[in-house]
Amino acid sequence: MSRNALRLIRPGDLSAATAQTSGMIRSAAISGELTGAQALWMGRTELPPAVISGDHHHGESETGIYVVSGHPVFVFRDPDSGSLVRLETSPGDYVWVPPYAPHREENPSPDTEAVVVIARSTQEAIVVNVPAL
Repeated sequence: MSRNALRLIRPGDLSAATAQTSGMIRSAAISGELTGAQALWMGRTELPPAVISGDHHHGESETGIYVVSGHPVFVFRDPDSGSLVRLETSPGDYVWVPPYAPHREENPSPDTEAVVVIARSTQEAIVVNVPAL
């Protein structure tokens, strides 16, 4: 297929063969491997009910997150005060994660999965799991 041709990626085409963090299920939709993308990675992350992910960051990559369903909470340590900050989200919200910013995702719901769509400024899905925030 030509590099100038659009590509349709259906839900069944997503690939779990991407970097993972405990508690989360990441699936790639647009990547070099799947589409030939050279400067963009995009995919979906599912957070099962009552899950807290492992702490991690995304290296040099900026990450944009769109909340599709559920009410995931994004937790990070404020670089100025050192205190933990909790961003409580709802469907339709966006979250920006700067490069090298350690964080985690939590799904406080006891019975509802949370789903987010992720776009990264690097073609590969950089995930660096860290021991703690």
